[in-house]
Amino acid sequence: MSTKLTYSSAGVNIDTWNSVKGRIGDLVSSTYNANVRGKFGQFGGMFDASFLKTMDDPVLVSSTDSVGTKVKVAFDSKVYDTVGIDIVNHCVDDILVMGARPLFFLDYIGIGKLVPAVAEQIVAGLASACRLNECVLIGGETAEMPDIYREGEFDLAGTIVGVVEKGKIIDGAGIAPGDAVVGLRSSGLHTNGFSLARKIVTEIGKKSYSDIFEGGKTFGQVLLEPHRSYIKLLPLMDRGIIKGCAHITGGGFVDNVDRILPQNCDAAIDAKAWEPLPIFRYLQSTGGVENAEMYRTFNMGIGMAAVVSESGAEAVLRDGALAGFEPALIGKIVPGTGKVNMEF
Repeated sequence: MSTKLTYSSAGVNIDTWNSVKGRIGDLVSSTYNANVRGKFGQFGGMFDASFLKTMDDPVLVSSTDSVGTKVKVAFDSKVYDTVGIDIVNHCVDDILVMGARPLFFLDYIGIGKLVPAVAEQIVAGLASACRLNECVLIGGETAEMPDIYREGEFDLAGTIVGVVEKGKIIDGAGIAPGDAVVGLRSSGLHTNGFSLARKIVTEIGKKSYSDIFEGGKTFGQVLLEPHRSYIKLLPLMDRGIIKGCAHITGGGFVDNVDRILPQNCDAAIDAKAWEPLPIFRYLQSTGGVENAEMYRTFNMGIGMAAVVSESGAEAVLRDGALAGFEPALIGKIVPGTGKVNMEF
């Protein structure tokens, strides 16, 4: 053989990663706090956990997830930072529902061909969301795999670790008939239902992501609106006001609210209590999707549902820190068998 094979000729260029590592390192380091030990680029991220000694009964809470097929909208639109925000906020919300405060986050990027500008934008989104949630981006992996992903495509996943006092774990055990369900608004689809949404927009609606949807925003901009973090619920959780919390992700209300219900309770969710965002109306009318399917696939404009006592509902509805989430009474807890009943 006249030409000697190299890793680069097989599609993986280590020099490309080395060229971008410094800039990504600065983004990652911008999330560090006093608990981080070592520096960017080590084989593992180190987090000093000695502060746990100041807690009575610390319990670590972890979760892992991916952005799903929302990444296809991102690389078709050539917008890469918002999905970084998505995966951090999604994971934060997953552990927040148990009352946990995020400590550190790790990401995984699988990509067909490493393009420095793309990698930087993804990590910039990760870092900005970590700073917002006071969470350290302590490590990650970027894997260049040309035989797995086509050029221009990538996948994004993440893992988070947080902590909560054992006595403050929110698990829904105290939920009882008569309690209220308060919903906090989502910013859009968040990170769920994109396989159906993309099919409706591009195949049935024959729209391009660059086409205008409404209000001057394109379909791409509306679909890529970042997943919200509901970290501002933590003070109310610390005060014991929240009895149970459900992150409305895949499965909608039916498959998420039921996770926190005692076996003697049902949740009656009044879908008329809020107006779904325009993108959901478009998806339903264009795709001819039935109500039950819409509310089990998408969040329909409510990204977090909190169960509180009837008297405690006012504290959530009037909390100034939550004003931007437009909290609203969306349901009630009734005697039952641990099911969620949607009222359309």
